[in-house]
Amino acid sequence: MTSKQQDIKAFAFKTKAMLLGMEQKVQSAKKRELMYWYLASRGVPKSLHCLCLKLAEEYAVNAMARSCLPPPEHVSRLADTSFNHIVLLTDNVLAASVVISSTVENAANPEKLVFHIVTDKKTYSPMHAWFATNRLKSAVVEVKGLHQYDWSQEVNVGVKQMLEIHHLICSHYYNNLKENDLEYGGEHQNFLEALSPSCLSLMNHLRIYIPELFPELNKIVFLDDDVVVQHDISSLWTLDLNGKIVGAVVDSWCGENCCPGRKYKDYLNFSHPVIPSHLDQDRCAWLSGMNIFDLEAWRRSNITTSYHKWLKLSLNSGFTLWQPGVLPPSLLAFQGHVHPIDPLWQVAGLGYRSSSAGGQILEAAAVLHFNGPAKPWLEIGSPEVRSLWSRHVNFTNSFIQKCRVLH
Repeated sequence: MTSKQQDIKAFAFKTKAMLLGMEQKVQSAKKRELMYWYLASRGVPKSLHCLCLKLAEEYAVNAMARSCLPPPEHVSRLADTSFNHIVLLTDNVLAASVVISSTVENAANPEKLVFHIVTDKKTYSPMHAWFATNRLKSAVVEVKGLHQYDWSQEVNVGVKQMLEIHHLICSHYYNNLKENDLEYGGEHQNFLEALSPSCLSLMNHLRIYIPELFPELNKIVFLDDDVVVQHDISSLWTLDLNGKIVGAVVDSWCGENCCPGRKYKDYLNFSHPVIPSHLDQDRCAWLSGMNIFDLEAWRRSNITTSYHKWLKLSLNSGFTLWQPGVLPPSLLAFQGHVHPIDPLWQVAGLGYRSSSAGGQILEAAAVLHFNGPAKPWLEIGSPEVRSLWSRHVNFTNSFIQKCRVLH
């Protein structure tokens, strides 16, 4: 200022402009980094790819890896409603092994547990090989591929239409997600969910067809593959849902005006006239990840039909009804059919940058849900909470060691 003999006012304006420009560059870099973080969640670690290949090879050459699951003497348990049935829809062998091992380890009566794993055709061989060669002494595990189901034409058409619309929704937001949109923040940051692998996951969207997947069962506990069980969950099967279809965590352990996940307004576009006006946009959305389903009540309802109706409305509206993801249409379809359960049954959000849950809450929670991009088996997973998950990985397994999983 002295050398160019500028007045103080001009100097102040110029300095302010420089600081504002620097701040905008910092914010832009943070938003780009967030986008790259979401993109990183789409990758499959080399170690997990190796694990699937090794297990697929084992399935081909080792008769034990192809042995019946469950063994013939336990087949009757698969439809026996006196047992506690747990359902997983997953194509991740390592994640499924952690869910099951942690549940059995903390079960008061593991011999009462029956696990039903549904996977896709490409993952069926390694998934089967893992549980055939790592048998549980007490609980029963069934592994079934989607190619082994003989569904009716109506169900097949419904599943195909559902997946096509979900793919169109995710593609719409993905194709419209430009770097320039992130420069200015706003609603475009919510579109990042389109980068999440769960947005296009076949197994993730099939949960709306659980009654068709398990026609013999009347009550099940559904677990996502990114959870870890810390306490006995057997009391869930005796929980009275008061005539509702799904039991889920709605209220939060953190007190009033605090949601365990997100609010309805974070998922749904309340400015669109199709979204029901009577819904409270500041209401907490119920958590997926760990749910109790009364399948008999579900079959008597029109939940699945309503779900498809909302998908078609989204298609006709140009995909403007909700943010991409599997939960928004479920919030609408299950409206009025959700029974709130104790908040400490599930603590979620451990797959995001920061979790508000402290050590005591994490320890007290029955189920920890690593929803979000930073899955514990990825490099971007948070080291602070990854150990809660990784301690259930069987590091003594030869395939885990050969593929250097989590090394």
